[in-house]
Amino acid sequence: MPVPEFILAARAKIGHDLMWMPGVCGIIFDDDERVLLVKRADNGQWAPVTGILEPGEDPIPGLVREIREETGIEVNVGRLAAVTADGPISYPNGDRASYLTCTFRCTYRSGTAQVCDDESLDVGWFSLDELPGLSERQLDRIRLARSPEGSAWLSDGSQAAAFDARQ
Repeated sequence: MPVPEFILAARAKIGHDLMWMPGVCGIIFDDDERVLLVKRADNGQWAPVTGILEPGEDPIPGLVREIREETGIEVNVGRLAAVTADGPISYPNGDRASYLTCTFRCTYRSGTAQVCDDESLDVGWFSLDELPGLSERQLDRIRLARSPEGSAWLSDGSQAAAFDARQ
């Protein structure tokens, strides 16, 4: 997908200055506990599906949208696995960004995983013992999302308290 319009509008005002953005990441498991990864077009690296939330978009619907746009599959979003600050990242055009990323454990529901936009070169399911070369950050995200239950990890190393909205 092209750069979202709201980012282009902000960049027209701030140039390449550091921009703080809300991000989402889906660690998607199938019934065999394989992980779905995409090979990113911008750097050729394998990674989980990530994306930027649109203004006013909640994290879960935004993540479902990103996964559908990038891979063509539908998922069930499970628990929040981690909240991290990522960056700053410098892009080839000079833009700089940092992200507050909410990582969720997801499970495959339907569809055929495939490249659906220009953000990815390839899409594939990988067993946990045959993961392609991933960054430590991506390996941590997968490790933190493996369990279907548990508290979210926060980037200061603390464990978030389990949250039940019904109480």
